[in-house]
Amino acid sequence: MSRSWSGRPRQRYFRRPRSRWRKILDYALAFAVLGLLILVSARLDRVETRRTEGVAVVNDGDSITLGGERIRLRGIDAPEYSQICRKDGAGYPCGRRSREALSKLVSGRQVRCAGWERDRYGRLLGECTAAGTDLNRSQVEAGWAVAYGGYEAEEATARLGRKGLWAGDFDRPRDWRNMHGDMVEIEHGSYGRMLNWLREIFRFS
Repeated sequence: MSRSWSGRPRQRYFRRPRSRWRKILDYALAFAVLGLLILVSARLDRVETRRTEGVAVVNDGDSITLGGERIRLRGIDAPEYSQICRKDGAGYPCGRRSREALSKLVSGRQVRCAGWERDRYGRLLGECTAAGTDLNRSQVEAGWAVAYGGYEAEEATARLGRKGLWAGDFDRPRDWRNMHGDMVEIEHGSYGRMLNWLREIFRFS
């Protein structure tokens, strides 16, 4: 059996040595990644769950102050205290009604909250209970808050039953804040949770 041979020498491929600047860039990138990992490891305690309890002061329909800690009820959004909604052709102070509804749920009872995220205002985003009553869920079920990254099923039920805000017409709190020039906070979904995690890790105060 014959074999054909082209007579051309086999080509050899040589890897070009990396330039000095390329090496420096690679080392700098490696040190940057290592520094980031060290920073994240050193600050993981910031994303540990915080628990607090005591007698709460109700600020509005979705925020309280508990033992000096300002807490925003996570996953819900209530009308701003000065917000006006419409029912039966007339305006009514839905922001105050929402605050009154949360005050009735609390009613001087011991409140317990847990959470690890903080919003851009430094408030702890927490799930809170009063004597076993889930405050976040109850506000949405009663129609005095809307879903804001959680409790979508409870909102749908309240809307179907025309409870609270759903008995009339209203602007979503997020939209109302936007129309009145207030800073719009991030919805408490997975995207917001990621941003809050990054904010906590890289917060230097």
